[in-house]
Amino acid sequence: MNNEIIIRLQKVSKKYFESEALIDINFEVYKGEMFGLVGPDGAGKTTLLKLLCGIEKKDSGEINIFDLDVDKYRPVINRKIGYLSQKYSLYGDLTIDENIEFFARIHGVKNFQLRRDELLEFSRLTKFRNRLVDKLSGGMKQKTALVCALIHQPSILFLDEPTNGVDPVSRRDFWSILAELQKQGITILISTPYLEETERCSRIAILNKGKIIAIDSPQNLKNKITQNVFEIVCSPVREAYKLILKYYPETEVQMFGDNVNIISNQPVGSFSSFLKDKGIQIHDVRKKIPSIENVFIHLLREGGD
Repeated sequence: MNNEIIIRLQKVSKKYFESEALIDINFEVYKGEMFGLVGPDGAGKTTLLKLLCGIEKKDSGEINIFDLDVDKYRPVINRKIGYLSQKYSLYGDLTIDENIEFFARIHGVKNFQLRRDELLEFSRLTKFRNRLVDKLSGGMKQKTALVCALIHQPSILFLDEPTNGVDPVSRRDFWSILAELQKQGITILISTPYLEETERCSRIAILNKGKIIAIDSPQNLKNKITQNVFEIVCSPVREAYKLILKYYPETEVQMFGDNVNIISNQPVGSFSSFLKDKGIQIHDVRKKIPSIENVFIHLLREGGD
């Protein structure tokens, strides 16, 4: 990543009827950066990506990509960006090769065969190239869609939750491919529902109700939690969560799977003893480093949500 700004948004807003999808969005993305967008459903992530790709039009504000105004130079910009939407944009009754050829011709790429072969090898899809897309797994469909988005050699990739619903192994493979693309100098702006994936980004913007509530590197965001974080593995976990909320209203408690996370500078023993006295089974207690999940919930609560 360098200091050259490749995307800039200033006071960007978007409404759908009376609903405010985005409110005064400001941020910059640097050339070669992997920039993450996270937030709950309805936060505005997809709308933001659609504005950047020209699928939707902003109501106000300024968007510059490659130092060009998107309202004036959209055709020029679109030739240099790639977009992978939430929904598969592939044709199920065509093979991988045929889909790639279709997207190459849409982008006006004539001699695409060498580029196609390189991308298929890069994504480990070569031996499946003659298979119909409908016969592919979710992970292979996403890799095929990524190859189609790369066939015209874009400088920026916009990815809208590309690993949503994909199995863990395919998710790992997909992120490995993205890391290699970043090494090649491609700028990546990605939204993801999996908060742990944002650890791979150089910076993250957290959105809620159309606003950016935090933007920084993963480590700097974690540093926003200045108290200790304790993980108590227990059962029934939901009851434990409710008890802490009721009897320790000033303490922040978060529930994850089979455990509660307590953010406090009080001794964790006071919480575990309290839960035991209330009939909760305690299986494990440990101090942990704050996670992006902890930060995410912490910031949403700070904002009154």
